[in-house]
Amino acid sequence: MTATEAALVAVRPGSAELDELLTRIAAGAAEREANETAPFEQIDWIKQARLGAFRVPVAEGGGGASVRELFELVARLSHADSNIGHLLRAHYGTVEDILLWPASPRREKWLGRVVAGELFGNGNNELGATHAGDYNKSTTFTPDAEGFVINGTKYYSTGTLYADHTFVTGVTSDGLPVQALLSLDNSGIHVVDDWDGFGQSLTATGTTRFEDARVDAEDVTLPPEDLSTIPRWHLGPFYQHYLNAVVAGNVQSVLDDAITLIRGRGRSFTHGSADLPREDPVLQEVVGEISALASASTALVLETADVLARIPATVSDGRTDDAVVHEAALRASQAQVVLQDLGLRAATALFDGGGASAVKRSANLDRHWRNIRTVVSHNPVRFKNRAIGDLLVNGETLPDNTYF
Repeated sequence: MTATEAALVAVRPGSAELDELLTRIAAGAAEREANETAPFEQIDWIKQARLGAFRVPVAEGGGGASVRELFELVARLSHADSNIGHLLRAHYGTVEDILLWPASPRREKWLGRVVAGELFGNGNNELGATHAGDYNKSTTFTPDAEGFVINGTKYYSTGTLYADHTFVTGVTSDGLPVQALLSLDNSGIHVVDDWDGFGQSLTATGTTRFEDARVDAEDVTLPPEDLSTIPRWHLGPFYQHYLNAVVAGNVQSVLDDAITLIRGRGRSFTHGSADLPREDPVLQEVVGEISALASASTALVLETADVLARIPATVSDGRTDDAVVHEAALRASQAQVVLQDLGLRAATALFDGGGASAVKRSANLDRHWRNIRTVVSHNPVRFKNRAIGDLLVNGETLPDNTYF
């Protein structure tokens, strides 16, 4: 294989190229976050490696990864750099959707762009919505001679600043739900990096404005005439479980820092159990606990991914099986409830292994708690638990929206 041919091959699961890429991304991740240095260079590496095509079949130019392998990748990316693992969420969700489209020129066009290394961003959520997750958008799609003109403002546009294209949701003049894919170099699209969260600070989870942005009719998905025939949203469990994988990757980072912290400490307490912290059984126990939390987090993510992997196989006449998607939503939600506790417990236990120096800003050890807390705050588990309880006690179907 020539160097040119090798450059055209997407990174595949288990490859040395993937390991090397993740190692490069991990280098300096803590410093980037501390200094608020956006990872544009690292995203360029991802595009060059065509990692965005990880789930695209090999026959179509991709990496050929399974659903389980994708979630393992998300955890590893988040271990390397929490922001990067998270900001690719919209991309991998969009690719997962495109893969289920029936054969068509539109599918071929967009998969071709993915295989070329291009990435998708997110234009879904709006701050003005009465209910987070519903389809009642203020963003409008107005028809013109060749397609539609889009006007509206989105927030929580995670990853869009680093992307080449985005999906955007809205409503037609009749108030019907609609969505589209369009390139971010179109006129009338403005991405603003105004995210001010105390965690995941480099994900660019801010504002995207569409001001008379045009999109061709062929890139717009209109609803069926009978809205009652719309199947349960198959990407709901995917997007929720993606966040679980980000948390699992963060817990692995907590373990790394716990080991480094205990190995590097030179002082103990007069009432400690050993003169050297690394020989103190109490501090050794802290590291052992965090390692167990990390192992359990990863295992839960991969086990749940196997449930989500059943969804693509159910596609018939362009739609997935509602019962399988519902089961995946249940399992992803149950996993989130547990992973929140595991992640925050690990991030807090890290400080049991350090003295006052561990809370110094220069140590930057608080980034793990802040990042995990930010990720799990997307969809509070209190509402998840109530919905799961209503299902089990009363047989009430789980919510069907972008937040469950």
